[in-house]
Amino acid sequence: MVKNKVGVVSCSGEDLPEGTISRLATRIVLEKLRASDTVTICLPLFLAGSENERAFARVFPTIAVDGCNKKCAEIGTRKYSGKPVATIVVSEIMKEHPHLKAKSRDKLGNDEKELINIVAEKIAEKVDEVLRKNRKKV
Repeated sequence: MVKNKVGVVSCSGEDLPEGTISRLATRIVLEKLRASDTVTICLPLFLAGSENERAFARVFPTIAVDGCNKKCAEIGTRKYSGKPVATIVVSEIMKEHPHLKAKSRDKLGNDEKELINIVAEKIAEKVDEVLRKNRKKV
C-alpha cells in the first residue's frame, strides 16, 4: 500500500523576499515538521514538462506555496495536473503580521526568520487537514 503523501510545490521567484520565505518554509516542512508526509515538487522541472512531477500532482493532493499574488505555483499546478488542494500565499500571510518586515531575499534577519516559521506552520497545518480529510474517505 502506498502511503498517502502531500506534494508541496513552492514559488521559484528570486526577485522578492517572499519567494525565499516560501522556499525555506517549504524546506522546514519537508525536513522537520512533516517529513514523512510530504514530498516536494520542483516548480521549474514541473513547468519544463517533467511527467513524473506532473503525474504525482495528478494522483496526490498538492499544496501550492506562492510568494506573491501572481500565484505561479498554483497556476502551473492547475494547468498541468489539476487544482491544488490548497494555496498558501506568503504576501497574504505577511499582512496578518504587519509588525514583521521582509526586507531582504538573501540576508535573512529576525523578521524574515519568524515569517519563515509562521509560513512553515501554516503549510504543516494544511498538510494535516488534507491527510485528515483523506483518512475519512477511506
